[in-house]
Amino acid sequence: MFKKLLIANRGEIAVRIARGCREMGISPVAVYSDADRAALHVRVADEAIHIGPPPSADSYLRIDKIIDAARRTGAEAIHPGYGFLSENAEFARAVEDAGLVLVGPPASAMQLMGSKTSARQAAQAVGAPVVPGTTEPLRSVEEALATAEEIGYPVMLKAASGGGGKGMRMVRSRDEIGSALALAQSEAAASFKDSSVYIEKFIERPRHIEIQLIGDRYGNLVYLGERECSLQRRHQKVVEECPSPVVDEDLRQRMGEAAVRIARSAGYYNAGTIEFLVDPQRNFYFLEMNTRLQVEHPVTELVTGRDLVHEQIRVAAGEKLSFSQSDVVLRGAAIECRVYAEDPHNNFLPSPGRITRVVTPAGPGVRYDSGSYSGWEVPIYYDPLLAKLCVWAETRAAAIDRLGRVLDEYTVEGINTTVPFFRAVVRDDAFRRGDFDTGFIDHFLKDGFGAHDPEGDEQARRLEDLAVIAAALDVRARATQSGAAQTRAAESRWKLYGRLHQRR
Repeated sequence: MFKKLLIANRGEIAVRIARGCREMGISPVAVYSDADRAALHVRVADEAIHIGPPPSADSYLRIDKIIDAARRTGAEAIHPGYGFLSENAEFARAVEDAGLVLVGPPASAMQLMGSKTSARQAAQAVGAPVVPGTTEPLRSVEEALATAEEIGYPVMLKAASGGGGKGMRMVRSRDEIGSALALAQSEAAASFKDSSVYIEKFIERPRHIEIQLIGDRYGNLVYLGERECSLQRRHQKVVEECPSPVVDEDLRQRMGEAAVRIARSAGYYNAGTIEFLVDPQRNFYFLEMNTRLQVEHPVTELVTGRDLVHEQIRVAAGEKLSFSQSDVVLRGAAIECRVYAEDPHNNFLPSPGRITRVVTPAGPGVRYDSGSYSGWEVPIYYDPLLAKLCVWAETRAAAIDRLGRVLDEYTVEGINTTVPFFRAVVRDDAFRRGDFDTGFIDHFLKDGFGAHDPEGDEQARRLEDLAVIAAALDVRARATQSGAAQTRAAESRWKLYGRLHQRR
């Protein structure tokens, strides 16, 4: 087993990996830019190496600086987390060439599955269903038009490299193809340095379901159930849960076995995720593979009881998986909210600045993964994810109720966050029924998410009434107190009333 591991990332995922290292007796090493000198991931590590100025291109994306930091500290392995260099085959090869170990898949599998077109070819080769479309990048507008006419509108144009909604355009008619293709190619080139774009049929009202995989170097490869990832804004997931409310055991097994076939054909090991679209008739189609640990991995850990980071590190160290497919059991339900430093009342604009106060929720079945703290300055240079707020309960309904309680307890002051938005989502009837698809958030936001919260407004009014009644009933008791005590009591009650009013 490794004695020292360098974490080539920042924020909550770097903190989460550092904690996993400590539990395994491994010394965690952090890297940081000028903007992250006081970041939490730097504080929790045993050592921290400065790697450059704030822009990620000059720091967290510099392969040479990451390798140098590992060498200087004597780290034997590097965990890239998610984002940044985590799916970069060039980085994987550089780590290997430096005599270090990457906590991730081999560069060959990363390269094969990192391209959405070659990944589609790999899925087709093992008989996995794929969305109708091209398996090669488009070469012209004419080719795009011909393909769209063949498979039928609407269609999606997608960047062959990368993800996160970049380089994607939905097209409903032939008149839109030319401009949409130019925009998708331009965005793909800017985001991934690869302008390649392919085309596929747009599936109406799909669910976005992903299968978590993990394998070792000895051919053992298992799936750990699915995650429901349909709640997205601008093609970016914001709420995830495990298991999906629409996946039964039969569909789970068929999707899981298809995911294993695809990964095995690529010579894959370590953690990875196969993403599928599921249509209203419960047909599933391969979408893409993420060759890394996912942001939403905690919900799988909560439901399966398996620590994915521990398993990743063991596999990277040459050990076999500690469990087999028959050992994987799903218990209960888990839901995760990605809390961003964004203003949901102002079109989710970023809200950088100093966090003046944080009250973190607690209690049974609560997990809080965060890279922020009171007094920390949220930088403008990186993804605005502050924390992942997760809950577990015996049933999905109980998990939703618990999530509502936890969101009411969670307080972040000094900046705006997406917490008010999530409070409205968990009270929405369609969400509670599990009746949604990838278009849910767009419809939810059309009239402003406050319009979806009549029950919450009524509850707030009742709480305000109770606060006023409690204050009135206590008048007699306050009359016997000293003047100073009266003032303190009145202030505390009106502070409570103010908080209740603010919550409304």
